[in-house]
Order: sequence, then C-alpha cells, then structure tokens
Amino acid sequence: MTQQYQVLARKYRPKNFHELIGQTHVSQALINAIDYNRLHHAYLFTGTRGVGKTTIARILSKCLNCDTGITSTPCGVCDNCVAIDQGRFIDLIEIDAASRTKVEDTRELLDNVPYAPSQGRYKVYLIDEVHMLSTHSFNALLKTLEEPPEHVKFLLATTDPQKLPITIISRCLQFVLRPLPQTLLSEHLANILTKEQVGYTQPAIWQLASAAKGSVRDALSLTDQAIAFGQGALDDATVNAMLGLIDAADLVRLTTDIYNHDKSAVAAHIEQMRAQMVDATSMFDGLAELLHQLALTQLLPEVALNVNEAQAKDIYTLAQHISPDVLQLYYEIVVQAREGVKLASTPMQALEMCILRLLAFRPLPVDEVLSNTYDSDGSATKVPAIEPVSSASAPDAIAHEASAPPPELYNADYQTPSHDELQSGIDDNDHLAQSVNSVMPEPVVEPEPVVEPEPVVEPEPVVEAEPVVEAEPVVEAEPVVEAEPVVE
Repeated sequence: MTQQYQVLARKYRPKNFHELIGQTHVSQALINAIDYNRLHHAYLFTGTRGVGKTTIARILSKCLNCDTGITSTPCGVCDNCVAIDQGRFIDLIEIDAASRTKVEDTRELLDNVPYAPSQGRYKVYLIDEVHMLSTHSFNALLKTLEEPPEHVKFLLATTDPQKLPITIISRCLQFVLRPLPQTLLSEHLANILTKEQVGYTQPAIWQLASAAKGSVRDALSLTDQAIAFGQGALDDATVNAMLGLIDAADLVRLTTDIYNHDKSAVAAHIEQMRAQMVDATSMFDGLAELLHQLALTQLLPEVALNVNEAQAKDIYTLAQHISPDVLQLYYEIVVQAREGVKLASTPMQALEMCILRLLAFRPLPVDEVLSNTYDSDGSATKVPAIEPVSSASAPDAIAHEASAPPPELYNADYQTPSHDELQSGIDDNDHLAQSVNSVMPEPVVEPEPVVEPEPVVEPEPVVEAEPVVEAEPVVEAEPVVEAEPVVE
C-alpha cells in the first residue's frame, strides 16, 4: 500500500521552540517564563494567517504536559507529546470559535473547567479565532478567564484582535506575531526543498517567498502547488506562470524601455503580458517594489536591498541612468493607478493605462519651468529678460538733478507784472463771472414734502365695573330644644 502523502505545511510543522522560524520575541519570552516558573494563566496570540499562532500554542501545551516535567524543551517522544502532535490528547481542548459562537457552547465549555485533568498535568483550552465569539459568550468567559483553577490554562488565538473586548485583552498576556521577512522565508523553503530532494532555482523560491506575504503556511502551500505544476522541479518560468507574473529581469527591462521612450519595445511587453495572462495586481506590486528599490539605491545606497544578487545587479545598473525626479513621478503614477483598479473595466486595462501614463508623462527640468511660459495652444514662449536698473555714478549728481528746475517750466525772459496789470486782470475775471451767471439758469428749488398730520388716537372706552353682588345674610340655626325630663 502506497504511503499517504502529507502536505509540506503539516509535515514540517515545528514541534518545539528551536524548530520555530522567526518570532524570537515570542519564543524567548515563553522559554524564560517556563524556565523561571513565571507562567501566566491566559495567553493571547495575535497575528496574520500562517505565522505560528496555533503552532506555538501546541508547543506550549507540550511544555506543560511532557512526562519529563514542565520544561521549555519537551522530549517529543513520550505519550503526552505524541498525543498532542497527533491531535488526540484528551486534556488539550481545541475549540473553533467560528463554529461555536453561541453562549450555550461557552457555558458548556466552562462547566468542565473545575474538573481536574484526566491525563496530563494541566488542562489546556485552545480557542482559535476567538474574535468570532458573541458578546454574551465573552461576558460568560470573563470571570473564569480572570480567575481560573490552578490546573487550567487558556490559550487564545486570533487574526483580528481589534474585535476583541478590552476586558478580554486585559485578562491575557498578549503576544503579537509578525509576518516573516522574505529572506528568512526563502532560506526556509530552500532547506525544505533540499530535504525533499526537489530541484529549484534561487529566483524561483524568492518569488514564492514574495508571494507568501510573510506567511509560512502560504509559502509551503505555494511550494506544493509549484512542485505539482513543474513536475517535481522549480524554476523561474514555472513559478512565474503559476503566479501570473513576469520575470524580475523583464520588469527591469520594461522600466528601462519606458524611460528610454522605446514605444515598440513597450508594445512588445504589453503583448507578452496579455499572452501570459499576468495578474495585474501582482504587476502593480512588482512595479512599485522595483521603483522603491531603485530610489533606495540612488539616495540610500547603504540600505540593503531585499532582492537576490542577479536582480540587485540589474537594479544598480538602472539606478545609474534614471533620474531621481522621473523615478518619483513613476512611483506616484503606479500607486495612484493601483488605487484606480476598482474604477477600471478590468484590472488589465488599469495596468495598461498605467504603462501609457509612464510613457507619456515626464517632469520638466527646473530651468525650463523657470524660463518658459506656455500659450493657449501649448507652445512655449520665451519670457523677455528684465534689464537691471543702473545706479547713479555719484551722490552729488543726484543732488544737482534734484535742485535744478524742470526745463519746460523755467523761462529766463519772464517779467513780473505791474499793479495796474494785475488789477485789470481781476476786473476782467469779475466781468466774465457775471456774464456766465447771467447765461446759466437759476436752480430750481424743489418744494418741501408735505408732512401729513398723525392720526388722532381715540381713547379707549371706559368699561364700567360690574355691580358687586352682596352676599346673602347667613341664617342662624335655631336653638335646639332640650327634651323635658320624664316624670316617673
């Protein structure tokens, strides 16, 4: 009988803290807590998918219930460790909160908390995707989570801690698991492929690690898929065809052809992308990442690039030729085009329009912007140069010009008129004024408006007071006649 195949994500799942890749800030804290006997009663593990939340919880459960005692290095061969690895340990209660959200399920769970463990040292409750519980379930869990019995440990895991009530978070010791860097993921994939005796190329596993977005489980699942697609081998063409990408070197050549304004070469790249049915979203991510790496190479060359050696050489060569201002414009165009994918008819249409914008737009040099203006038809017109104002040669030249009278107002032959001439001029002016007054009509005086008298307000009639009705006289009650005594 052929042995059943086990997927890579389960086959190479870490069984102790030393096999765990990444997450050193979490594993080291738990190791120290176990070694120094400072264990908390409730732990909360948060982080994106496939970064080790459930794996760390199971390793911690083995550390607490190993037959050798509470240790940070479980043996992995005792009955308890083997049962935990196989998922049949009776005192490790794994609960999928997404399928058991009702408060009745939570109350049923809490009813068994007071009972002692059946097989191990601790009864461990592992609640996965705990943010899916209802509000009533959280309220029912509060008291037990705050003060559980000494033989009970709660391990909570979630990908969305924002949905957890603050009352739950405050009762737990929280650890945030981070996505793994691409370099660490590619090294992990290389080690696994070597153990599996599968051939690979470095760019191929680099693309797989990049597509995983920091998730170990996603990286191993993609590797399984690539091995099946490539018939037992991994190369660049196989991985790119599976992921819907173009080669990293082709991406550099596309950017180079756009910068050189080589329209025929850019058209060939577009035809190639259509033929390969590339994923437009991945292409946007690849272009943005390439432009980011080019900017780092230009401005901060001491920062290490997150690429392989062959791609780093291509990036360094392109960074020597492309100008920084063009690079910044390209990045803004790509990022804005990626946001506009949802507005386009298809993602491929948005990608092609992005490439056309990169081909059409280019920032103007600063000197040309300062020296040119543009007419309504778009043609550039030279701005006339402004002549500098010449200063006076000497201060006394300025004083001389200020003291001299204007030439058109100064007459050397001018004589002062006599008294008789002045009096004759005054009489002529009076005669001219009288003749003008006789010709001009007299001003019409407008009549003053007649003010109407205000209406006389008649006094209001006096209302006579109603006569006061006198009260009727009170009739006095007649005196009570006492009964005569009875004579016996």
